[in-house]
Amino acid sequence: MEAVSRRAYRRKGQARARYILLSMLAEARLKNVNVPGQLTTPYVNTIAVDEEPYFPGDEAAERQYRRWIRWNAAVMVTRAQRPGIGVGGHISSYASVATLYEVGLNHFFRGKDHPGGGDHIFFQGHASPGPYARAFIEGRLTEADLDGFRQEYSHPEQGRGLPSYPHPRRMEDFWEFPTVSMGLGPLPGHLPGLVRQVPAHARH
Repeated sequence: MEAVSRRAYRRKGQARARYILLSMLAEARLKNVNVPGQLTTPYVNTIAVDEEPYFPGDEAAERQYRRWIRWNAAVMVTRAQRPGIGVGGHISSYASVATLYEVGLNHFFRGKDHPGGGDHIFFQGHASPGPYARAFIEGRLTEADLDGFRQEYSHPEQGRGLPSYPHPRRMEDFWEFPTVSMGLGPLPGHLPGLVRQVPAHARH
């Protein structure tokens, strides 16, 4: 296969070599030949590197406090697994989306006091240690609060118990939507719009 691709590349160029290789892989799959999956796509960024805008904030500073938030989120879950508690949590969910959330919170998402109206953010439920850890950095939660992760009813009085899954009934001053199920959580906000789209004669 390597020899064929080299010959095609020399004679017909990159496009022809790619076509032959993809055709061979497709034929192999039709014949149930076990071949590795294609891990890359032909996607190419349409914005040239020299046209990319500069990062709007202090990238080094944001990267540093992202490390603090990731660390505190991981420690919070680990502490919830200590002897006598043992409730644990999802330790890596937030780590995988930390950059997405933090860049969004710092530069894109709008608060409720924004002149154009606030954004509705559906946070991934299992990543809740991240928003809690960020709130600690901001001074909205205490260390004792973080130590009460997943202990809403058993946590000592010096801190509040933090629910592992976002829900406004558990923390009305913190969460706006119940979003553990990313399929069902956002659904109530869309139901009125869906109902309005159904013709009147079909609603009965």
